[in-house]
Amino acid sequence: MNPRSGLYSSFSEIQEVFEQYWDHPGNDLTFQFSKSFEDGLAKTQRAVDEGVDTILVVGGDGMVNSVGSVLVGTDVVLGVVPTGSGNGFARHFNIPLIPQKAVQALVYAERQKIDVGQANGRSFFVTCSMAWDAALVRTFEKSPVRGVLPYVFAGAYELIAYEPQSFKVRLDEGHPIAFEKPLVFTVANLTQFGGGARIAPNACPNDGYLELVVLEQKDAPWLVGGLPKLFDGRVDQLDRVTSKRFSTLHVHREKAAVIQVDGELIESQADVTITVMPRSLTVLVPIKPDV
Repeated sequence: MNPRSGLYSSFSEIQEVFEQYWDHPGNDLTFQFSKSFEDGLAKTQRAVDEGVDTILVVGGDGMVNSVGSVLVGTDVVLGVVPTGSGNGFARHFNIPLIPQKAVQALVYAERQKIDVGQANGRSFFVTCSMAWDAALVRTFEKSPVRGVLPYVFAGAYELIAYEPQSFKVRLDEGHPIAFEKPLVFTVANLTQFGGGARIAPNACPNDGYLELVVLEQKDAPWLVGGLPKLFDGRVDQLDRVTSKRFSTLHVHREKAAVIQVDGELIESQADVTITVMPRSLTVLVPIKPDV
C-alpha cells in the first residue's frame, strides 16, 4: 500500500474489505506499507523470496511499476487496486476505480500473462514517452480533475514552453527513420496514459509487440484543433499521426532529456533502446469488473 497515493481511502476501510474477501482458509493475508521507492522494492523482493503467490498493489501507476518490475519473469501474480491520479493500468483492464470495489473484483479474476516494455533496462507496463508528451505529465499531475480534458489543457500549456529536438530511430531490422522534431513520441504497451486518455487504442498487452505513436512539430498548427482526438481513442483516425508496431526500437536524440515511464518523469541519456519482453508478467484481470 502507498499511503500517499492521490485517491487513497483510509487504511481501515481497505483492510476491512481485504479481510472480507481475501482472508479465508488457505490464504495467508499480510499488509505492508511502502514508505519509499526503495522500501517498496525491498519488501516486494522479500515477498518473492519467501514464495508468495500474489501481490496486490494499492497505489497508482508509479507504484504498480516499481512493485511489478520485481515480479517480471517470476511466477508471482500482480493485482492492482488503483488509488492514483491516472490509473492507466487499471483503466485498460477494466479494474474498478473505487478501491473497495477493485479489491472485490480481483477475487473474480483470471490470470493473464502480459508483455513488458523496457526503456534502457527500465521496465514499463503502460507507456513510455520522450517528447512533449512526456513533459505534459508534470502539468497533468497537478490537475485535481481527471479525464481527457485535463490532458488537453496540460498539453496546450506545455506546448508553449517545450523545445523539440530531432529523433533518428530504427525499428527492428528496418532502415533508419528521421523524425523532424516530434511533439508526440509515445511507446505504448497498453492503450492509454491514464485518466481516460487513450493515446494508443490499438495497443495489445500480449501480442509480443509495442506500439509507437508519433506526431511531428510541423503539424502543431493542426494539432491545436485535433488535440482532443489525440487522447480520446480516435488517434488512429488522424492521418498526420504515425503508428508503428515493433519489438525493438533504437532512438537517438540530439541531447539528453527526461522521459515518462508509467506516469513518472525520469532522467535519460540521449540514446534510448526500447525492447519488449513477451508475456513476462502475470496479472489479475477481473472477469466481473462491475461487482
